[in-house]
Amino acid sequence: MLYTQAGIPAQSRNGVNRNFAKACFPAITLHNARFLNMYTGRDMINDVITPKFDEDGRPLRRIRSFVRRQGRLTKGQEVALASYWSVLGVEYQSAPLDLVTLFGRDMPVVLEIGFGMGASLVTMASLNPQKNFLGIEVHAPGVGACLSTANEVGVENLRVMRHDALEVLENMIPDNTLSMVQLFFPDPWHKARHNKRRIVQVPFVELVQRKLKPGGVFHMATDWEAYAEHMLTVMNSVDGYKNLSPGVDYVARPASRPVTKFEQRGQRLGHGVWDLMFERVK
Repeated sequence: MLYTQAGIPAQSRNGVNRNFAKACFPAITLHNARFLNMYTGRDMINDVITPKFDEDGRPLRRIRSFVRRQGRLTKGQEVALASYWSVLGVEYQSAPLDLVTLFGRDMPVVLEIGFGMGASLVTMASLNPQKNFLGIEVHAPGVGACLSTANEVGVENLRVMRHDALEVLENMIPDNTLSMVQLFFPDPWHKARHNKRRIVQVPFVELVQRKLKPGGVFHMATDWEAYAEHMLTVMNSVDGYKNLSPGVDYVARPASRPVTKFEQRGQRLGHGVWDLMFERVK
């Protein structure tokens, strides 16, 4: 089968409009074709999940805490991906990263999982030049928006990835290297049948613990009270963490966590927010 530059199958001569791709996919350009193959739905930097197969070659299914969806890139996000990914983007690999080499300096590393559109992550990086920040997000528009904002602000202590955070933690982050792991407003999966998809589960919390340095902190925040209670239960069940809350439950939002637009909207609607901070002590 023949393909056009945008990845759309070329049309045959048997009465089919050869301008089909141009007519039906007007948003495709050479810029976004580099990052998003609109025909296969796959990311052109890398896929966010590494496929795994059993001994018979059948794909293995794994419970994910996120839904893969392709939002439409704005022109600004498209330009940011094309222009700044090579500077701030980190490709997934199944081998440990040298974090000192990645940032070009040996400073405390903060890892944020699911940074959304990246505004608060860029703010934290700009206000804390003495730290290195690595953000992970699976959705391309968020990565593009974060790269755009980072360029506007001029931060140099930030790197971003577009991949499943569990795979990144398992395969790329060396043990005992992170000063903080941040997980702000993850999907609460509030329906009972979906609770198993919540990212905060015992195996995940144990994985985070291994990646933190002794004294490192796992900071979570949610606006869903039932998920906050779930987080607290899970964290209390894992040995080697110390709850930094004086009341052994939740902490007040620290100044280090900027208030997001999402959070501000929730506050106007009367929604609560719960922060949890646990230190690795073993």
